[in-house]
Amino acid sequence: MSVIHVQAPGLFTTVQDLGRGGYGPMGVSASGAADPVSLRIGNRLVGNDEGAAALEMTLLGGSFLFPQGAVVALTGSDFGAILDGSIIECWKSLEIRPGQTLSLGPTRSGARCYLCVRGGIEVRLFLGSASTHILSGLGGLDGRSLRKGDVLNIGQAETSLPNAALSAQALWRLAPRKILRVTPGPQCDWFPESSQHLFYSGTYHVTEEANRMGLRLEGDPIPTRSGAGEMTTEGVSLGAIQIPEGGQLIVLFVEQQTTGGYPKIANVISADMASVGQLRPRDEIRFEKVSWEMARSLLREMEDLISG
Repeated sequence: MSVIHVQAPGLFTTVQDLGRGGYGPMGVSASGAADPVSLRIGNRLVGNDEGAAALEMTLLGGSFLFPQGAVVALTGSDFGAILDGSIIECWKSLEIRPGQTLSLGPTRSGARCYLCVRGGIEVRLFLGSASTHILSGLGGLDGRSLRKGDVLNIGQAETSLPNAALSAQALWRLAPRKILRVTPGPQCDWFPESSQHLFYSGTYHVTEEANRMGLRLEGDPIPTRSGAGEMTTEGVSLGAIQIPEGGQLIVLFVEQQTTGGYPKIANVISADMASVGQLRPRDEIRFEKVSWEMARSLLREMEDLISG
């Protein structure tokens, strides 16, 4: 079996696929790739099923030795990849010869880079998924981020040839956004018109506390309606924008708690969740309100672009 030797893990590198949906009632969030668009495209480039497990690197990449060689693709943010001294482009399939080392450095663009390998990363599944769920310490490789000296198994490839690369136009249209489109949240009526205006006209900075559970934002506080009172804890969705006491925003992310008791003014649309996954601390973002129909249309457009 072909393997990958982890010579340096990077800042925070985990095994991720498209997650384990449907277990929210059990208190288990889906986890999965923070930027699922990049993961899906990378897997297509090496001839895998779109949901095959890959490595997700955050802010600083690692160094990986391929004793038996492999076919790989790097997608997502540019981490300045080098293969035995030669610069490697993202968004293309690449054959690595036996004994070569692929090294990545600090990000030059967004937050996360994906290393997809033909055959996928092979780990024991938890609830049907290979995704690392850091909060619970389950999935992936022993439920944790990678360490120096780890050895990862590469699965058996099911197809003979990698898929063609996406066009430059398609990649441009799928590029991460800093203006996130949202639909109204279930407690949007808790916020008076002045608060709604402040929310949609304001700019926010991602704080250092951003992680796979959620992104805390800094900006002008958003007050709730006078006398709104306290809400009962309820189930929460991926991308929900909570506003706790104090008025600062929290965007719930892939390892979110599955219930929450803060009012939700809006929800990031599905087509823009990959953009959330590429946000770095200190990035500046804004929000734009769209209709439910527009949200569905944008999701269909995204799927058409990924399918090529």
